[in-house]
Amino acid sequence: MNASTARTKTPTTRPRASKAPARPYHHGNLRVGLLEAAEAVLAERGAQALTLRDVARRAGVSHGAPYHHFASLTDLLAAVAQRGFETLGDAMAEAVAVPDTRERLLRVAQAYVACARAQPERFRLMFGPLLASKDQHPALKMSAERSFGFVLAAAVAHDKKHGADLAVAGWSLAHGLSHLLIDGAFEGLPMKQQNPETLARKLGERIFAAEP
Repeated sequence: MNASTARTKTPTTRPRASKAPARPYHHGNLRVGLLEAAEAVLAERGAQALTLRDVARRAGVSHGAPYHHFASLTDLLAAVAQRGFETLGDAMAEAVAVPDTRERLLRVAQAYVACARAQPERFRLMFGPLLASKDQHPALKMSAERSFGFVLAAAVAHDKKHGADLAVAGWSLAHGLSHLLIDGAFEGLPMKQQNPETLARKLGERIFAAEP
């Protein structure tokens, strides 16, 4: 017996490549996951550059997964805007939870601007073209009307006769100021820069000071 025949050949067993476990399809939280992914992409790119494929990729699901809950990109954006109005409405509800009606309105303006500055791209989406067609998205319409309802109620409580006009004036001030702040419009102006966190309140106080 020579050395070559004495050597026992042991078959080489290569370990099988382990397959990555398939990503489980959680039907219950897929919608929430897609909305959170959409908000993340929205914050980075804005609504104009957002696609369903980007959202699916960020959520870690297949490109077709969003269609389980949203018929189109517009439907997804409407749901994101709805969440934005729900957040705004909750902030308004907290702002008006004080007995003094003047203080309610000052806090409403301050909370409104804070919400806009916290998520600028979502704020732009909320008041973009989707809002003009909100009748096609009942949940979006309901959440938008709820948020403004707090503003109107606070204004009427302060001035029953001119409450509606006061609500529109206050909303216009807070909304315009929000856009000026998130667009950086105050930067470089030949004036002392105001604290953006308290500017809405200061402007509101000046308006109240001018009341007859």
